[in-house]
Amino acid sequence: MNEDTLTALALGMLHGPGSNARTILGLAGPPGAGKSTLARHLVAEVERREGPGSAAYLPLDGFHLSAAQLDRLGLSHRKGAPATFDAHGYVALLRRIAADRFQHIYVPDFDRDLDEPVAARHVVAPHSRLVITEGNYLAAAEHPWPEARRLLRELWWVETDDTVREERLLRRHRDGGRDETTARHWVTSNDHPNGEYVKAGRSLCTRIVHGTGLPSLPDRRSVS
Repeated sequence: MNEDTLTALALGMLHGPGSNARTILGLAGPPGAGKSTLARHLVAEVERREGPGSAAYLPLDGFHLSAAQLDRLGLSHRKGAPATFDAHGYVALLRRIAADRFQHIYVPDFDRDLDEPVAARHVVAPHSRLVITEGNYLAAAEHPWPEARRLLRELWWVETDDTVREERLLRRHRDGGRDETTARHWVTSNDHPNGEYVKAGRSLCTRIVHGTGLPSLPDRRSVS
């Protein structure tokens, strides 16, 4: 399924029955699958065709716990694992986005240069009709992830070969300042188990899409 087909599917959610309501599309998949690249590509294409602000981006990575909280919880070595996210805060924001069409809603993100979450990098405008959210754990079975899924029109699984994902993750960690040995250890000890955990939710998704072949976008700052 190529990028034009995926864009057409996203645009189709803005027309037809129920199109007056705000629609939330979710993208799930393991680390390095290409979720953030696909989400941002779709937002850009929808805005190009439907007008500025017609689509908005909501990354789960914005709900990553800060370094101070990870230290407090003893989870710094598991950064990116399910317990290192404010999952309930994410669900609360999804609920507000689904219900509130009158206010600008500000959305956090994760800054890889700072290695910390940052507030209000993105915004959902009152006229935003499609919100695309992405993250590792949207298809997870544990509470509160099923609550998040109930707010989604569809949840797509982003499928990418494990060897491709590993190379992307190694490059990401090297770009973040880790040497080759440390980067490989992080992929093996942290990214790999997180990815295997995520794969259990694949069957819960409504569509399988491929995370390769998309145009690269600037300012990629996700940790997942």
